[in-house]
Amino acid sequence: MATAELVLGLLSGGPAHGYDVKRGHDAWFPDSRPLAFGQVYTTLGRLERDGLVEVVDKTSGGGPDRTVYALTSKGRDHLTDWLNDPVPPAWGSADEVLRKLVAAVRTGGDAAGFLARQRANHLRRIRELRETPADDDPTSPLVREYIVAHLDADLRWLDTALDRISEQRGTRS
Repeated sequence: MATAELVLGLLSGGPAHGYDVKRGHDAWFPDSRPLAFGQVYTTLGRLERDGLVEVVDKTSGGGPDRTVYALTSKGRDHLTDWLNDPVPPAWGSADEVLRKLVAAVRTGGDAAGFLARQRANHLRRIRELRETPADDDPTSPLVREYIVAHLDADLRWLDTALDRISEQRGTRS
């Protein structure tokens, strides 16, 4: 995931501190894993080191320090370049599923059982996404449709893999 570029995108609306960046990310992607505070601050530190963001205010009102960050012109250019650059097709999250399947097949593990459990997990996630109302944010349905489409494609692959494994073992269902 391009966390640094997402942080730049979140800061493109104006200066913010880490808590606002985290909250903004989680609002942009409500159906995904929340961004960890540690990741936010590590990313902001790297972006500052690289001259893509700068500290514009530091306050301490009796609590923890609040450092406010803003995009630099270099950061804005980097964000624009990132937004204009198409993403190459990648394995994504299927990488771990494929690795587990290959390991199960090669080690004599229960590959068919693994595929069935993975399939059930994908179906459960699709059901959750379809049953839970989307946020009012105009991008929320786009994010949700993207996730469901990828889960659906994974399901088709899981079914194909199960058929092939069953054929190889002579137990085709």
